[in-house]
Amino acid sequence: MTRRALYPAGGSRTTADQIKLSPGIISGNHVFVTGMTGSSPDGTMPKNLEKQFGQAFEKIGAVLREAGLDFGSIVEMTTYHVGLRDHFDRFCAVRSNYVYDPFPAWTAVEVAGLRREGAVVEIRVVAAIESN
Repeated sequence: MTRRALYPAGGSRTTADQIKLSPGIISGNHVFVTGMTGSSPDGTMPKNLEKQFGQAFEKIGAVLREAGLDFGSIVEMTTYHVGLRDHFDRFCAVRSNYVYDPFPAWTAVEVAGLRREGAVVEIRVVAAIESN
């Protein structure tokens, strides 16, 4: 099976190369997007949670576009939250700007912490490539 790594245009490969990961990878008819936090392009983590959530989704969108897909291609989403109950409603409000019917399967998991200091969410998705 052929696999192809996805690196969004304009994105930096520095972190991906340092920790040996691909932001996304096509394998068969699926795109697997690595967990994304809501850091700003300069690497800082916004204190505003809605901004953090939106930036994480925008980074996912960039990987999907590199594969010729959009948010409607997402079939599965897993989100990892620090303080899930404290911000779940706000996360859902931002999420609703990106996913739509038919909605992807979704699992939200509360965790004690994330790798990026100040991050309160990490989002990973699997998208399907429809064959014609």
